[in-house]
Amino acid sequence: MENADGLFPVTKDELVQEGGIVTLRCPVQENDNSSLQWSNPAQQTLFFDDKKALRDNRIALVYYSRHELAISISNMTLRDEGDYTCSIFTMPVRTAVAKVVVLAAPKKPEISGYIGPIVEGRTITLMCNTSGTKPLPTIRWLKGSDVMEGQTYESDIADQRAYALSNVVNLTVWRKDNGAVIECAVNHRALQDNVYTAQQRIEVHYSPEVVIEASKEVPEEGEEFMLHCYGKGNPEPSYFNWLRFNGELSERAVVRHENLSFTYLNKTDAGVYQCVAKNIIGTGAKNYSLRVHGDPLDLAPASPPAPVNVSLTPSRHDSTTSSDTDPLSQLTQSSIDHAVIGGIVAVIVFIALCLFIVLVRYLIRHKGTYLTHEAKGLDDAPDADTAIINAEVGHSSSDEKKEYFI
Repeated sequence: MENADGLFPVTKDELVQEGGIVTLRCPVQENDNSSLQWSNPAQQTLFFDDKKALRDNRIALVYYSRHELAISISNMTLRDEGDYTCSIFTMPVRTAVAKVVVLAAPKKPEISGYIGPIVEGRTITLMCNTSGTKPLPTIRWLKGSDVMEGQTYESDIADQRAYALSNVVNLTVWRKDNGAVIECAVNHRALQDNVYTAQQRIEVHYSPEVVIEASKEVPEEGEEFMLHCYGKGNPEPSYFNWLRFNGELSERAVVRHENLSFTYLNKTDAGVYQCVAKNIIGTGAKNYSLRVHGDPLDLAPASPPAPVNVSLTPSRHDSTTSSDTDPLSQLTQSSIDHAVIGGIVAVIVFIALCLFIVLVRYLIRHKGTYLTHEAKGLDDAPDADTAIINAEVGHSSSDEKKEYFI
């Protein structure tokens, strides 16, 4: 630091990276022909005026005059850090101190703790390690663009004036983390704008997630049909099976690993089917509701139609054509209705005629009996009823008489 009388030397603190060069300057305004000297932190003389005092090839003279002594030290190490003294040998000796700080860049970090695939839902502990650094660096963890908080542990490196640093992070992994890259980033003053990084890609094992794809969304009766089951798991599923709810698979259903196919569909094949996929981690399942339409002519349109008369005879035209627009279809329908009604009327007339004939015959027979009995008793009776009674009585008397004469 400069004094008012200009007799004190002037120095400046220096910051240098490990392995770099530092230049120490010691100017003095007024000098009565006194000597200048630079000393190291161990108070060893480096230069006395322009004469080198310490045998160290790293130390060199930069500039010398009665008003300044400048030297340089190359390949700086952490051991070279400390207070360097510039002295002018006047009476008394006047000194100034330059504090030299050596920055030691951290070594490239390494990640430890990953030993292989992790099962989904479990937690792993990763450690980022660096050493030979001074002062302490900062360490942060990244998973993609997400920053993860870790815990730092530091320790001194014996005889090196440097530090070893570790940062530990605990990470619970999920299937979305499969293939994710975990990065450890180290920042330090000695690196300036550079950052040292280490990366670790992780693999996550998880049970299958099942997706079913159909060859057709709404199959028709009689068509071929197939369901394909995708098991998205890690590792890939090694086992597939197909089940049917509330029933068994039909004879037309063929199971080939992840495929369920039908040679031709029947309405009875409609129902809920389940695909089961399994790997070494676990099992996944997915349901599929199968709807089977009948022949296209029997299918109802997608949107509710207006009420129409349905023909008993299927039309050979497109199933979406209404029978109301076909005159031949209407005529056929009307003829069938009239024939049915005519047949019913004929049966009713026939039954009525039969009943009438039976009734007439009964009445005729009853009237004949009445007239016969009336004739037999007509001689002695005043009216028809009395005549019939007399005829019956007379008939009985005749029989009795016959029996008597015999």
